[in-house]
Amino acid sequence: MKLKTLPLPDAEVTYYPNFLSPIEADSFFEMLKKEVPWQQDDIKIFGKVYAQPRLTALYGNNGKPYSYSNITMYPNEYSAPLLKLSEKLKIYSTVEFTTCLLNLYRDGKDSNGWHADDEKELGINPPIASISLGASRYFHLKHKTNKTYKAKILLEHGSLLLMTGATQHHYKHQIAKTAKLIGERINLTFRRIV
Repeated sequence: MKLKTLPLPDAEVTYYPNFLSPIEADSFFEMLKKEVPWQQDDIKIFGKVYAQPRLTALYGNNGKPYSYSNITMYPNEYSAPLLKLSEKLKIYSTVEFTTCLLNLYRDGKDSNGWHADDEKELGINPPIASISLGASRYFHLKHKTNKTYKAKILLEHGSLLLMTGATQHHYKHQIAKTAKLIGERINLTFRRIV
């Protein structure tokens, strides 16, 4: 099992490029693209309202909503593909994840700006398991107070990125826009709502 641990102070970030085989990753991508009820919410930034630059969906096994950026999402029940992926995650993490926020990036113009997954309902030092399907995109991390601590990693089709410990407390992350012609990407972020 290949893995790469990012050498970042105040963080625990581990990357598994081969979480899924290429055939498994292709299959999950096709199923999720078709079956998920994708939506595009509006977000308010500095008083202006914009369409979120990606599509999203929320699934959960405990019925609890999830709120971020003045958006409150209510979960769909876990589907068969999500149950399979959450079972496979148990090999890599002992965390009992309750919720999965899915993002569909339609092309290089779709993005996710600098943020930390540190909402109150996620608890202190929340663990995040991020599975990538489809086109590879660069994932950036930067320390909230010491700007010399930063990293960039290419999240590949079928990979898993685990962020644990105090990562969300000390770091922000983003998927930046790119002018390159790039295909669709689905990102599944498993989290625990307490």
